[in-house]
Amino acid sequence: MPDLAATVGTARRGVAGRRGLDPRSKILLVLLVSLAVMSPGGLVFVPASIVLATVLAVTERAWSRALLVPVAAVVMYVLGWVLPLVWANPVVTVVAIGCGYLIRFIAAFGVGAHLIATTSPTQLSAALRAWHVPRAISVTLAVMLRFFPVVAAESAAVLDAMRLRGLAGTMDLARHPILGIERFTVPMIAASLRASEDLSASAILRGLGSRRVPVSLDPPRLGWLDLVLLLALTVLAAASLLLPNPLTMVIA
Repeated sequence: MPDLAATVGTARRGVAGRRGLDPRSKILLVLLVSLAVMSPGGLVFVPASIVLATVLAVTERAWSRALLVPVAAVVMYVLGWVLPLVWANPVVTVVAIGCGYLIRFIAAFGVGAHLIATTSPTQLSAALRAWHVPRAISVTLAVMLRFFPVVAAESAAVLDAMRLRGLAGTMDLARHPILGIERFTVPMIAASLRASEDLSASAILRGLGSRRVPVSLDPPRLGWLDLVLLLALTVLAAASLLLPNPLTMVIA
């Protein structure tokens, strides 16, 4: 079937032309950054992780996240390290300790959001198959990757419907908080169940539950961007260990 072969070849050339980081590189990046910043001495690597998350957001033109991640990190730094030096107070100390942990989650979230935003379930499944991950785990992760954006879209639709009916106002939620939660939760449960059924049907149609190994039009392949990422990680790790880090100061 020459027409089919030509079509597949054209599709593969188009995918290769817009290829970014290999999904396996992004998965390893999330794991490495999470382990680094969550370790006992992980505050040393937080600034480099924030810079990396911001650069990744800029490369995918996610301008809101490129602004949100550094701004949130600066706010945590001010509350966790600057404010205790200015105002010595037990409450401020508790807030500072909490910010010392939250800034780690911000760094890990910034890098993890890049994986979620730029990796499709098909690419994730192909990467996990290349690692010979058991199918029960790979299929579950692929469905989860598709499920959360669907739930986010459904929650936005439910909130819009509540605003149109005048049920999402601040005064209404203040007067009847339990009723407001119920009005939001019940439609969300129904929407989540409907989304899970649609995703299950889509998975069955794609043959994810069959014994055959599916062939991906976009197989994972390491490229020069992955080498650039490795060099950038090496430079950031060296800078974190050699340069003075304000986050390693003792919280007063």
